[in-house]
Amino acid sequence: MATVARLLLLAPLLEEWVVRAGLHAWLLQRTAPAIALLVSALAFSALHLGSGLTAAALVFGPGLLFGAVYQRWRDWRWCALLHALCNASAITVCGSVSGP
Repeated sequence: MATVARLLLLAPLLEEWVVRAGLHAWLLQRTAPAIALLVSALAFSALHLGSGLTAAALVFGPGLLFGAVYQRWRDWRWCALLHALCNASAITVCGSVSGP
C-alpha cells in the first residue's frame, strides 16, 4: 500500500514540482521553449535511472507530454495529475506492485 501511495501521490507531486515548476519554468525564462521541453524531459528521465536504463528511456515520452502540458497551461499540478494517471495505468497493466 505504501508503494502505491508513493507512485500515485508522492512521486508525481514531488517530481513534477521539481522538474516542471522548478527546472522547466527556469529554462523557459532563459531558453527557447523547445529546448526547455527537451531538457526537462531528459531530466525527468534521469530521475528514473535508479529504476534502470530501460525505465528511464520509457518515461522520456511521458516527460515530453508533461512538459508540453506545462508549456501550454503553466501549471505543474496538471502535470502531476497526468503523471499519477500514467502511474496508475502502469500499475494496472503490470499487475501488483512490490516494494518497500
